[in-house]
Amino acid sequence: MLDFETRIVTGLDRDDMCEAIDQIVGPEWPEFMYHDVVSNNNWTELYNCWPGLQFALERTDRNEFVAIGNSLAFPWSESVEDLPKRGWDWALGEAPKFHKQGLKPNMQCAIQIVVSSAYRGTGLSHIMVKTMKQLGARQGLSGMVAPVRPSAKWRWPLVPVDEYITWMRDDGLPYDPWMRVHARAGARIVKPCHEAMYIPGTVSEWREWAKLRLEQSGKHIAVGALCPIEADLENDLVTYTEPNVWMYHPPDPD
Repeated sequence: MLDFETRIVTGLDRDDMCEAIDQIVGPEWPEFMYHDVVSNNNWTELYNCWPGLQFALERTDRNEFVAIGNSLAFPWSESVEDLPKRGWDWALGEAPKFHKQGLKPNMQCAIQIVVSSAYRGTGLSHIMVKTMKQLGARQGLSGMVAPVRPSAKWRWPLVPVDEYITWMRDDGLPYDPWMRVHARAGARIVKPCHEAMYIPGTVSEWREWAKLRLEQSGKHIAVGALCPIEADLENDLVTYTEPNVWMYHPPDPD
């Protein structure tokens, strides 16, 4: 239980929500994660198309954000088992197109939740998932999917994600901490999305992003990466294709 009071602030409440949220997100991800082209080209569309689904939890006694959440909405008439293998990139790339075409959404998709490092371990992750689902339900969305980035997978980059997501604790919950947060909030594992993010770059860029020497072509392990990166020195190209995990939160009972 939190020992301080909070309030929810959404993009409908503040015009500068995107900039304010960036102050929290900045130091929380590995550097290479900020170079996903699809994400960078479409990020502001979250605030243009779905301002009410972009939110932060503000600590009222300090007027500071302690956690942030981003989600979007899209039309989906198929089974969640048919969700595409591209995950994050698919959602961020396609949902704004559906919105601009005037297609009515019925499904919410979580994009990210970040808890400020000073407040981890306080139970905010569960509160943020619950709040995200509530915001979607208020807009008439029937359930939420999430291309979950398994937060501990980077420690086992050579283990296939298909195997990793089967790891369970004795209590029946996923071994992975972030998958476990979603499971506790009522989500079930659907399947891996093997091409959730694609991050290409030159050899020099990846040397800077991942702090690696990259002296030969082939697979390399980068801190924070969920699987090896692929270096092709002859063509001056390094690529990273990150696997995530589709999870599904059915609508909460009334």
